[in-house]
Amino acid sequence: MAPSIAASENELSQFSQTLQTKVTSSVLMNETELSQFSQTLQTNMVSAATDFTAGEAIPDLEKNCWAERTLWILNAPEPPDLWRKLLDSVLASGNKLKSLKEKPVSKHAIPIFEAMFPILLWSRNYTATKFKSDLLAGLTLASLCIPQSIGYATLAKLDPQYGLLCCKSWAELSLACFFTWIFKIDKLRDTSVLPPLIYAVMGTSKEIAIGPVAVVSLLLSSMLQKLADPVANPAAYRKLVFTVTFFSGVFQAAFGLLRLGFLVDFLSHAAIVGFMGGAAAIIGLQQLKGLLGITYFTNKTDIISILEAVVKSTHSPWNPHTCILGCSFLCFILVMKSVGRKNKKLFWLPAIAPLISVILSTLIVYLTRADKRGVKIVKHIKAGLNPSSVHQLQFNGPHATELAKTGLIVAVVALAEAVSVGRSFASIKGYHIDGNKEMLAMGVMNIAGSLTSCYVATGSFSRTAVNVSSGCETVVSNIVMAVTVLITLELLTKLLYFTPTAILASIILSALPGLVDLTEAYNIWKIDKLDFLACIGAFLGVLFMSIEMGLLIAVAISFAKIILNSIQPGTETLGRLPGTDMFCDVNQYPMAVETPGVLVIRIKSALLCFANANFVRERILKWVIKEQVVDTKENLEGRFQLVVLDMSNLMNIDTTGTASLEELYDKLVIHGIELAITNPKWQVIQKLRLANFVNKIGGKVFLTAGEAIDACLPTRMGS
Repeated sequence: MAPSIAASENELSQFSQTLQTKVTSSVLMNETELSQFSQTLQTNMVSAATDFTAGEAIPDLEKNCWAERTLWILNAPEPPDLWRKLLDSVLASGNKLKSLKEKPVSKHAIPIFEAMFPILLWSRNYTATKFKSDLLAGLTLASLCIPQSIGYATLAKLDPQYGLLCCKSWAELSLACFFTWIFKIDKLRDTSVLPPLIYAVMGTSKEIAIGPVAVVSLLLSSMLQKLADPVANPAAYRKLVFTVTFFSGVFQAAFGLLRLGFLVDFLSHAAIVGFMGGAAAIIGLQQLKGLLGITYFTNKTDIISILEAVVKSTHSPWNPHTCILGCSFLCFILVMKSVGRKNKKLFWLPAIAPLISVILSTLIVYLTRADKRGVKIVKHIKAGLNPSSVHQLQFNGPHATELAKTGLIVAVVALAEAVSVGRSFASIKGYHIDGNKEMLAMGVMNIAGSLTSCYVATGSFSRTAVNVSSGCETVVSNIVMAVTVLITLELLTKLLYFTPTAILASIILSALPGLVDLTEAYNIWKIDKLDFLACIGAFLGVLFMSIEMGLLIAVAISFAKIILNSIQPGTETLGRLPGTDMFCDVNQYPMAVETPGVLVIRIKSALLCFANANFVRERILKWVIKEQVVDTKENLEGRFQLVVLDMSNLMNIDTTGTASLEELYDKLVIHGIELAITNPKWQVIQKLRLANFVNKIGGKVFLTAGEAIDACLPTRMGS
């Protein structure tokens, strides 16, 4: 055995030596080949560089590439004009309708109804588990909605039941339809669809809670009490409110149908923050009347008039019992909110605190007969279903134009609040809401509400937050809330007779901190000073002038910002980033290298038009001439030979813009400087071709600044 093992070991040793020898020789051969290839490559690169620095012509292949890419730009098809776009949209709609007609009615009717009524989609997957969550959320929401709605109605200078009528919806229609169909009860024929039901059927948000809100209530009272006194003539005032609600719904529905949602965006985020803060301050000051039991108070909404009324009230009688009662329960509600914020499991405490305050304060007044000691109470609240208000709408009255204007303002403010609330919670939940459908749903629900004794309803941030915290899954939570409010309005209104008005003021005051966002205002100041100017302008306008003037100031500042940016768009000098072919702003990227003899400029605007074309032209010329003077004195070789105009940001141009470019070219030619343009967009190059500007500059149109420099200069300078 031993000799055989030794023989095997010798064979293995010889095989290993042979393998190593072959591998070594193979590696040496590969290294030799690689070395030869590397030397050949370096020799070619050196020779190419030598040829280039010697000033010889650029290879034809590279020239052909530049010419081909230039033709890509110049030979692009004509872009569609405005009329073609409109015609295509009409034809597309016609083709869709034609295709729908060719299909059976059952196949195309269902998608149309599902698009109009999103409830048909999500109701298919509705389960008992979701209903349990919605039931709890709805009951919690109702406990907050009932006292808040009564308070907001008084803020709008309306009777308390009108606030509840804005919330009661789903059950009323369901019960009305059920009893009318089963028992043929004629007296229910006047009952109509109320706002939350319409929104639930047509809206796309799952969490938003619909009802009256403080800002809209204040807006209505501040603008309409100039036309009719809500105390001396409440019937005339109610007619104005219902008419404004109708106009508001018409405008909102029109925004949705015509896809004019961008109009709401004129109220920027900064403007809304300032407007809400100012409105919260005015609402809080106005509630001093109810909280302190002041008998005589002003109806004006500016802070100076309100403070004057407060000072004058110190010399007139006021009720200390009302003050003690209101302040005590205000502290109670705020403490409950603080506890709920610190412990998420006790989310229900802030929600039911207003209802507990109403119940306890009502019992205290009833047992102590405090109403006979000067404590003001709510007294009688009308029970029953919504009466029809069709006959109360005033379209031919003397104030029709003023009511339409008020309706437009209210529509925009209500939409801005509702859409912002809906989008905020939709982003948290991870789904998308359709802005146009939201506007259409809001509009239809307010039109229906104006016909059924309701005033403007919209999405409430505080109630939506409570709805989400309570675990709502769908808008069924609003149905539960509506049924609870309906029962309250039908059976329990007599129990609210002794509710003190100071409690309503306390409930409104407790909801105001959510409208003031100091952190966001500080962030706006850090990010954009002009946005902060719009924010503070809206705040001070609401505070010292009026609600509508505050909105007007905010919109005016926002427009001024847009106009300022378009008139003076600015330009930036570009340089090549080392090791790349990218050209970037030399101020943002200090490492970017400017090419000697070349000025690469980019216009920081999407539109070169009559408003900014001359400014841009003069700025470029001033820049070029100034540099030319400096370089002439110091270094003749550093003078500009080429100006490259980067149009990558420019989306469109008008005739004034093309004329300014022609004037710029003529001035540059006088100074012996060439002009080239790079990366023009579809609409821009088409108009420059039609204006014969491309031929005027010798067809110097390129995709990138690097290609423009390489093609226009005889040698590469400092690349």
